[in-house]
Amino acid sequence: MRDLEIKLDGLDHVAIRVADLERSAEWYSKVLGLKRYQLPEWGDFPLFLLAGKSGVALFPANLEDPELPPSTKNIGMDHFAFHLSQENFKKAIQHYDDLNLEYTIKDHHYFDSIYTQDPDGHTVELTSIKVNPNDFYK
Repeated sequence: MRDLEIKLDGLDHVAIRVADLERSAEWYSKVLGLKRYQLPEWGDFPLFLLAGKSGVALFPANLEDPELPPSTKNIGMDHFAFHLSQENFKKAIQHYDDLNLEYTIKDHHYFDSIYTQDPDGHTVELTSIKVNPNDFYK
């Protein structure tokens, strides 16, 4: 097996679905001291709470969906993301192509992201900031 050509810079965020966005945001801010980022370009969610450049992204759980198990109602982990440079983002796309992995790419205004699933169906995101980090992480 050859060495992997892409380099991850670290964990970016863990996305979790919560019953109440504001209650959870308050908790993460008060208990862990995370800084709130809620950006108009993204609408009401995700709501990021970060320590430096990593943290949690809060999404609303679908509490009313009758198809979801009553024990969870979609509350829990949605996905996790690793951060990498734009150069390594491009390499990751080529790497995924070489592996014949199914993936999707999304433009999140400030970030580009590539999504795939692990063998157990967990969504794995690789994300790369495309604006000056000093302008985003204030």
